Amino acid sequence: MMKRFFFLALGIGLAGTAFGQRQLTELWETKNLPTPESVLFSPGNNVLYVSLIDGDAMGKDGKGGVAILNLDGSVKTVDWITGMDSPKGLAIYKDMLYVADLTSVSVIDIITGNEINKIEFPGAVMLNDVTIDDNGVVYVSDTRSGKIYQMRNNRPTIYMENTKSVNGLKYVNGALYALVGPELWKIDSNKKSTVVAKGFELGGDGLEPVGNGDFLVTCWGGLVYYVKADGSFEKLMDVRGKMNTADLGFHPQTNTVYIPTFNNNSVKAYKLN
Repeated sequence: MMKRFFFLALGIGLAGTAFGQRQLTELWETKNLPTPESVLFSPGNNVLYVSLIDGDAMGKDGKGGVAILNLDGSVKTVDWITGMDSPKGLAIYKDMLYVADLTSVSVIDIITGNEINKIEFPGAVMLNDVTIDDNGVVYVSDTRSGKIYQMRNNRPTIYMENTKSVNGLKYVNGALYALVGPELWKIDSNKKSTVVAKGFELGGDGLEPVGNGDFLVTCWGGLVYYVKADGSFEKLMDVRGKMNTADLGFHPQTNTVYIPTFNNNSVKAYKLN
């Protein structure tokens, strides 16, 4: 397979790598996945969970589900979970997979593959991403209503409002990080928010920590950014008009990035160098 390289900014050639600039090298692509929205690496069983909308992103049509891929891109099962509406963000806590599904969150036993709970979120419009803290408290973004929900003991409440177009969430080292429109926020336990970085051209979608306070950020329209702990960021990929870059996954031990292409119906893997 011919490997393709995507550089941090347009116009950077091979000589640019000599100055330590990061790049993504394509490893593989898995096709025929109906509208993949989110990819999650599971360290417990070394697989990738992929949410598949397979229909209207706002529709309650029962066409969605969750697929499982092996780390080499081969399909383990494309229909592991079926009958969902518009599944998007994924998170794992103690062998349970939490899936945001439009106005509810499904809880799936990873070992058995059974849905053990489905919690409706009153007033939700389009639940999008999910993250879970060290104590099992669940946070869910509602992009259309601009709210972040918190769920304790399967009881959802509104945690923060006025978070316009909030999407990607990630709980890291005692803080909740959230992509709020074109900004990355850090939210402490007292709900005090600090803007870590701002200026993402298309608004943030996926968010993954890569160590040392750095993050990868995707924008659904076809952009991937590397965000440094000091708030500066560099463009890793610009594929606008060619494919979408939705809610990414990351394998920290191998520096592998997994990007669902949404309308292109595939998942692509890249090596982060």
